[in-house]
This record gives sequence, structure tokens and C-alpha cells, in this order.
Amino acid sequence: MACRLAAHADWSVSATKRWLCCAERDGAGWRVGAPDRVGDAGTLLDRLSAWAGGGPVALGVDFPIGLPRAYAARLGALADFPSFLASLTGRPEFFQVAARIAEVSLGRPFYPARGLAGMTRAAHAAALGLDGPAALGRACDRATARRPAGAPIFWTLGANQTGKAALHAWSTLLLPASRHSLCLWPFSGDFRALLAPGRVVVAETYPAEALRQLGLQPPASKRRQVDRAALAPHLVLCLDRLAVRPSPALAAAIADGFGADAAGEDRFDSLLGALNVIAVVDGHRPDTAPDDPWIRRWEGWVLGQTDLPKAWPSGRAPDQPR
Repeated sequence: MACRLAAHADWSVSATKRWLCCAERDGAGWRVGAPDRVGDAGTLLDRLSAWAGGGPVALGVDFPIGLPRAYAARLGALADFPSFLASLTGRPEFFQVAARIAEVSLGRPFYPARGLAGMTRAAHAAALGLDGPAALGRACDRATARRPAGAPIFWTLGANQTGKAALHAWSTLLLPASRHSLCLWPFSGDFRALLAPGRVVVAETYPAEALRQLGLQPPASKRRQVDRAALAPHLVLCLDRLAVRPSPALAAAIADGFGADAAGEDRFDSLLGALNVIAVVDGHRPDTAPDDPWIRRWEGWVLGQTDLPKAWPSGRAPDQPR
């Protein structure tokens, strides 16, 4: 059954910075509306399923889905990230960010709650029993030849951190849905093969990666409206290549650089993510992850990414004895 709805949610702890861009299949192409607020995270998947009328839903999200292999290796008998996620039910301490390094543990890995003198990622890694700060990252977090490294998942401080978004999204979106028809890529298989009636397939995206996958040059600054507006002609060509027809409201938003307010960058990213999902659904980009058991069972991967990290993380295979 062909995917009827492709969407992307640009995530944040702040509701004013969570934006959703949705695309409905329209004949041989897609019709895409202007980004709108995500709204209640707890009902998002149900709303998308209802919108799709029982058809498959492909949803991209820009928060981490997975755990670094060095951390996962210390978790015991759990089989993969989805089973770990389900195990968080009734464990509110996991979602509490440690205020001091002494509070960091395997059961409470996120740190720091605020800036502290002398805090380092090396100390954070040591508190988790990991061999250095590099072990805090997943393979897909590492730098490639075309983009810089992303922040490690458990770090919650700074402009480029993703830890707070992960905590919020896991607790409000993924964990409640893990008992239903939610399907997380790549842990359950290749993306297109997972698209089935009544199922929402969720995959991690990365806006900086999506830009490059779509053949677009990053603007001088995504935070400036004028720089986003300068990319408009290239975005329009990208829409044409993907057989995407924008609504009048979306066309106006593209030409305007998605507005002058602070959420303009988030609306821009939500469209990039939706186009990334469409490119994978329609076969313009691969829907697989590298053939590494850690990635496919624990770390996850970025949808459509083919560039491998400059340095590959170490770690024994998940099936090896501890």
C-alpha cells in the first residue's frame, strides 16, 4: 500500500518551537501545506493516522532515536533500543537531568541541568563508566566529510544540544506510543518495507544532513530570515524535482524566508525534513542503515544518510558476551 502521508516534526521542549510539515500523496506527486504547530505530543500519532485514513504514515523527527553503543553495552540483557524504551515505563528518574556529576548514573545519564564550573564531557563519560567523551556519541552523531559532528545525546547544555529534545520526545511521544502500532526505523527493518496500513513509521532526521541530501547549499545562517529567503529559488526547484506541489501558504512562506520571528528556523527545518522523508519514500534516497548490528539494534541512523563518519566508533558486537 502506497504511503499516503509523509510528515516531519521539528522538535523542541518549547511548544512554540515544535513545528509540523505534512505532505499528502496527490496522484503521482505530493501536496504539501505550510508548517503548523505540533500541538499535543501525546495525540500526534493518532492525529496523523486519522489524517492518513488508515494508510501508512511516514514521520521524520529531528531528535535522537537510539543510544550510543558504549552505553548500551552496559545495560544488561535488553535486546535493542525499542525494548529499552519500553523498559522506561515507571522509571521517572531516567528523565531527570542530573544537576551534579555525582548524580549521573546508567539510570540517570542526562547531564548537566545547568552550567557548572569545571564540567566536562570527559567527566560525564567517566561517570557513566565509558572510555572517554567520544564514547558518548553514536556513529551517526560523528562528523562526516560533508557536515560537522552532532552533539552527544546525553548532553543537555548549549545551543546545539539535543538531549532535552530527546527527553521530552521520548517521554511524551515515543514511550506512550511504544505499546501501540509505532514502528521505529531502523530497528524494525528497512523504511519502505515498514510502511503498512495503520502503521506510523518514525525515523530520525537531521536538518543539516537533509539540506545536503536534497542538493541544497546551507544558508549563511538558518537563523536569519534574509538567508532563508535567499534559498527560496533553490527550494522551489527541489520541490519540482520531487513532484511536490506547495499550498499557496507554503509558497508564500518559502518566498518570505518563513517569517521574521524566532520560530522561522523551525518552520524552515520542518519543510526540509518533510522533503527528506518524501525523497526516501519515493526511492530517491536509500531507506537502509549501515550493516552494523549496533546501528540496527541500538544506535539508530539518520534517514537517507549515505556518508559514513570519519571515525567509526569501537565496541564489540551486541551478541558477544559481556
